[in-house]
Amino acid sequence: MSILKARETILAGAILALLLLIATRFPAFVSPGNLAAVFNDTSPLILLALGQMVVILTKCIDLSVAANLALTGMCTAMLNIAFPGLPVAALLLIAVALGTVMGMINGLLVWKLDIPSIVVTLGTMTIFRGIIFLISEGKWVNSHEMSDAFKAFPRAELLGLPMLSWIAIVTVAAFFVLMTRTALGRAVYAVGGNPNAAVYTGIDVGRTRFAAYTISGALAGLTGYLWVSRYAVAYVDIAGGFELDTVAAAVIGGVSIAGGIGSVAGAVLGALFLGVIKNALPVVGISPFWQLAISGAAIILAVAFNAKAGKTKGRIILRKAETAA
Repeated sequence: MSILKARETILAGAILALLLLIATRFPAFVSPGNLAAVFNDTSPLILLALGQMVVILTKCIDLSVAANLALTGMCTAMLNIAFPGLPVAALLLIAVALGTVMGMINGLLVWKLDIPSIVVTLGTMTIFRGIIFLISEGKWVNSHEMSDAFKAFPRAELLGLPMLSWIAIVTVAAFFVLMTRTALGRAVYAVGGNPNAAVYTGIDVGRTRFAAYTISGALAGLTGYLWVSRYAVAYVDIAGGFELDTVAAAVIGGVSIAGGIGSVAGAVLGALFLGVIKNALPVVGISPFWQLAISGAAIILAVAFNAKAGKTKGRIILRKAETAA
């Protein structure tokens, strides 16, 4: 496929065009400082979109990522209240561990019980939200209850960028290596592309999907601490509906909902596209609540684009076969 026709190139061009359009009315929006702030605001979505990408590539979906984020965030916030001297490094490890366990639960249910992933993750999404209510008794954890160190980490700057942005950058680099240079990355694509053929090559489909959910859960757990510490608040409905944004980012970035097709660059660009829209809406005087409608419309358009591309390829192959005959 020509680079000019690649989904990533088209999406990068769309983001650039969107920025230029906004700049005609609000030049300050495209200043380096503001663009860095937009990237920082989008970093949680980038992290979750990467996890969602891996799951979707295996022909599954994870609708529990936002609930995982919320439960992990609430747990770390309550731990901080109980043990204010607990180091940030320990909180990060606990957050990743909690998220990983929740991801493993999803993976085990899909793998061992062969339950459809959408059913499993809808169920665990509700369970995780319910657990938040039980452990918090419906109460909020507010900024004044959190220690300064707990709130400072994602805002701490290194070379002019907050730690939240650096974590997103490092994670993107790690995922590029994972998906292009490791056996697990190849297995993920194989399972999504053709599960039956993957079995014949010695790939365990169930185990690969379990690994995908584990990775998604770990990233959701990490994002849970970063989200709560950055915004300095934790409550039951935190990040409500954010799972839609993660699916939208992946699909807009060219990750096929049918599995087996997609890239790290595409998922990141999809997240950045939504991030620019989210930050631009208030600037141009449009209610941020339109973001949900835009995300939903973008998913439909992206899926339709993928379906049309697939049909076009099929017609070309058929035509070539008929000519040969």
